Amino acid sequence: MIFLLLFVDYSELIVFDWVNLTFVRRVWQQRPGCLRPIKCGINADWNLTERVANVLTSLPFIALGFQAPRKNLSTKLYASSLVGVGVASSLYHSSRGKIRKYLRWFDYTMIATATLCLSRALRNENPKLLMAASAALLPIQPLLVSAVHTGMMEVAFAKRALKDPELRNAHNLHKMSSLLGGVLFIADDLFPSTPFIHAGWHLAAAVGVGTCNRLLE
Repeated sequence: MIFLLLFVDYSELIVFDWVNLTFVRRVWQQRPGCLRPIKCGINADWNLTERVANVLTSLPFIALGFQAPRKNLSTKLYASSLVGVGVASSLYHSSRGKIRKYLRWFDYTMIATATLCLSRALRNENPKLLMAASAALLPIQPLLVSAVHTGMMEVAFAKRALKDPELRNAHNLHKMSSLLGGVLFIADDLFPSTPFIHAGWHLAAAVGVGTCNRLLE
């Protein structure tokens, strides 16, 4: 009799745990997009010529990283992250096989890291909760982190340009390069087989990043 009662209790416990596990799994599957891992595509680099072009146009980010001001820890982290962007992009575009999708994730994550570091370098008073949340989302949603902190940088750049006339030319160049970069980024996604769009986006983004360095001088 006692054995039967124990068996019934144990069976109910298993059923209860299974129901809870199923519920948690359903909740996790319905989580918002910002909590889902990024789906890394493996477009571009359709031939050797395009692969070489994409690698070569990744190198300016390394140069910009070495040229960026290194006045304090925040600016040093940003400069190092720019070097990381160039390295990650070069590795991705020169890769083949299964490792390619992981290097694509590394590429996106390094870009997001650079925007996060730039945001911190420009404004030390950024909310700690925002910075912590951004750091936590880096591995799973780098594009969201990039969008948020790029927006913050654009606002800071525009405000500084209004106060400092010497920055206006740099800001105008930044606006044009950012607009062109945005168009090329969308075009690269819509027409992935069109050659050299991605390389063009690299160059436009590099010009935009170069103008941002003026803010840290």
